[in-house]
Amino acid sequence: MPTFKTIDDLDVQGKYVLVRSDLNVPMKDGQITDSTRIQRSAQTLTELAQKGAKVVVMSHFGRPKGERVPAMSLRPVASALSTATGFPVAFAEDCIGVTAKTVVNGMGQGDIVLLENLRYHSQEEKNDPDFARALAELGELYVNDAFSTSHRAHASTEGLAHLLPAAAGRLMQAELEALGRALERPEHPVGAIVGGAKISTKLDLLGNLAQRVDLLVIGGGMANTFLHAQGIQIGKSLCEKEMAETARAILDKAEKSKCTVVLPTDVVVANSLSETAERQVVPVHSVPEDQMILDIGPDSARALSDRLASFRTLVWNGPLGAFEIKPFDAATNLVAQAAADLTRKGNLLTVAGGGDTVGALANAGVQDQFSYVSTAGGAFLEWLEGRDLPGVKALEA
Repeated sequence: MPTFKTIDDLDVQGKYVLVRSDLNVPMKDGQITDSTRIQRSAQTLTELAQKGAKVVVMSHFGRPKGERVPAMSLRPVASALSTATGFPVAFAEDCIGVTAKTVVNGMGQGDIVLLENLRYHSQEEKNDPDFARALAELGELYVNDAFSTSHRAHASTEGLAHLLPAAAGRLMQAELEALGRALERPEHPVGAIVGGAKISTKLDLLGNLAQRVDLLVIGGGMANTFLHAQGIQIGKSLCEKEMAETARAILDKAEKSKCTVVLPTDVVVANSLSETAERQVVPVHSVPEDQMILDIGPDSARALSDRLASFRTLVWNGPLGAFEIKPFDAATNLVAQAAADLTRKGNLLTVAGGGDTVGALANAGVQDQFSYVSTAGGAFLEWLEGRDLPGVKALEA
């Protein structure tokens, strides 16, 4: 992982500090339905305000495509941000220009201002240098606290970092430190659990992990494609048959890297994805022609749970089965709870994120019991794939 400055390295008292947060929260009828991102962003903003900074907060919201879409205004977020930080949060009707400058220039030490949606300006997503400079005019220091948007080279995530003294906020710092411990400098043995529907969406991820971890567990719908690639009949199961050769290539890459790949030995099958569907557990070599695999079986789940005890680091992305419909969440729940138990005992570092992973861990009741759960989505996946993230690279000291 790159070395980077944090807000500990900045003298912020009396300074205008531009903070890139991710406040792109779900909203319905003008009401925030999930404030997780706001709560997570609050630590950095509160700390800066307490240190006497003039905190200018930037974020995108939705995809207005360069237009002022009233339903995508950040105004409703300002009050929620005030509640989360314990500080009054003023709102500026624009993020650049006279409107923004007027509000910002009226700030005192410890004040917080939230700027209007960055994506009301099309230049944001184009990483336009002039737009970045217009943002930079509002601050003296730059803090990126939005790992979740750092896989995009936008003006507020990449361009600004080259114009002002830059550092990582507390949320960005926590994410980078957790990811570094998990794959860049992990304690071995290292295991990875990768689930989800399709290999085609996780090719780079699987290829990178196969060369970095000691054990790679493949579950979810993508396990069916690996089973098919090995000549195993999988009935009506979801399968990318055209990816069979790719699956075999990933298995070869893992073998050359001395990475053990684990596929289920028993599976839960049914004729439909429904809570009321008649289901049965069968050996993986005995899937009926008219059935579909919807979860790994109890023997596979128990064996995996037991195996975790010999590992020191675990990276998790994607559920092992169709967890949204009970009882096809059973294997994911069992393994997640075993990982959480080992984490609580201090025996296992667990880092999870991406896609449905957060929902699956919440369903298992262990979302708060892993070492770190990333809500970054695409940025987390691109990191797992081994890619450079522009917003992170721009922070390199």
